[in-house]
This record gives sequence, C-alpha cells and structure tokens, in this order.
Amino acid sequence: MTSLTAIGGNARHGAVFTTTHWSIVLEAQGESAAAQQALETLCRTYWRPIYSFVRRQRAQTEDAEDLTQGFFALLLERKDLNTVRKEKGRLRSYLLTSLKHFLADESRHAMAVKRGKGQRLIPLDDIRERERVDVERSDRLTADQIYERRWALTVLDQVMSQLRDEYRSSGNLRFFEQMKKMLMDEPDRPSQAQIASEFDMTENAVKQAFYRFRQRYQTLLREEIAHTVAMPTDIEDELRHLIAVVKA
Repeated sequence: MTSLTAIGGNARHGAVFTTTHWSIVLEAQGESAAAQQALETLCRTYWRPIYSFVRRQRAQTEDAEDLTQGFFALLLERKDLNTVRKEKGRLRSYLLTSLKHFLADESRHAMAVKRGKGQRLIPLDDIRERERVDVERSDRLTADQIYERRWALTVLDQVMSQLRDEYRSSGNLRFFEQMKKMLMDEPDRPSQAQIASEFDMTENAVKQAFYRFRQRYQTLLREEIAHTVAMPTDIEDELRHLIAVVKA
C-alpha cells in the first residue's frame, strides 16, 4: 500500500484542469467518436470496482463475469448517461448508481447475461488471480465497501503504472523500483544510504530524487482523479475520499 503521506502530500493544489476522459463524455453525452473512445478507456481502466461489486453480490464467478461484460456493453451503448448529473459528474458515483439500477432490473439483468457471454470488452483473463480485495478482510466488507476500496486501489495502481512507464522510458526502471519501495509503508524499505551506495550517489542526491519522485506521483494522482470528475473543484474532495477509503 502506498503511504498516505505520499498520497496526500504537499503537491500543488492548483494543477491545471485539462480536458479529461470524463469531461469529454459529459460534454458530448457520448455522441462523438472522442466521447466513445474516452468512455471505452474509462471502462477498461475501472472495470475492477464493478466486477468486485458484482462478485460480492453474485456467488458464481461465471455469472459475475457475464454481468460485468453485459453492464459495460450497455454502458458503451450510452444507455445510462442520463444519471450522470444526479451523481455530480463523478465517475465513481455514477458507475455504482448505474450498476445498482442495472442489477435491480431483472429484464436488463437477463439481457446482460446473454450479451456478456463471449464478449471481451474488458480484460477479464486474469480475473480469478486478481479479483480479491484484501482477502483476509473481504468477508467483513459490504459490496459497497469492496467497490470503494477496489476503486481506490485501481486509481493508485494506475498512477504507479504511469510513473513506472516514465522511468522505464528513460532507462531508470531499477531506480524506480527502489524509489517505489521508499514510498511504501513497509518496515524493510531501503534507506537513503543503501540506495546511495547501490547507485553511487550521495545521500542528498537520493533525498532530492525521492522528493521529485513523490512530487511526480502526487501530480499524476491528481491527474488521474481529474479524469474521473467533471469539475476541477471536485478533485480535492475526491482525493480526500480516496484517502479515507484507503485508511478505512
């Protein structure tokens, strides 16, 4: 788990709010090719919270997979965007509300199971290996809590993946792995002195490198959150919500 200090941190709160996946979807209400592509990107990125909720509600893995695929098939046909404004334009709330309505409607439920079979709209190949959320705690969590936690972990995983790609592209993947360990709340994480020795750096240079690493992580986190809200004023609220979910 990423440290809460790294998540919250002291990164700039006035980051530029650029056009994001979710804002494209909202502005076009799914009618443009750009909106469709943006919605597909969001679905492929955030399917784990949806599947985790369905899996908690439905005992059979196969049914949960089909329902998840069916839900996204209907979503990508833009059948539920009229609920967006009611959820204040936040992807997290919108998806959960739409999913609950979807599961409560037996006719749509049956249609989704039929549609879901054979569909590969989202990557479920490794679902059985990665579907569990804190296995030792999952039995004590409600479906809503599992959804929220999986959403938070998905956001953090996405941010770390982006940061890894940046370091990989500059040929510093091994250094990234050590910086990542320092970011984690683990008792065996390497010290700055150990990293300095490994990379033939001074401890002060490592300290500065880690500062830049953490700042970049916080920037990417806010950018990722921005992709899931409609207004820049919602970013900090959603970030605080993510921290609360991780701490719970």
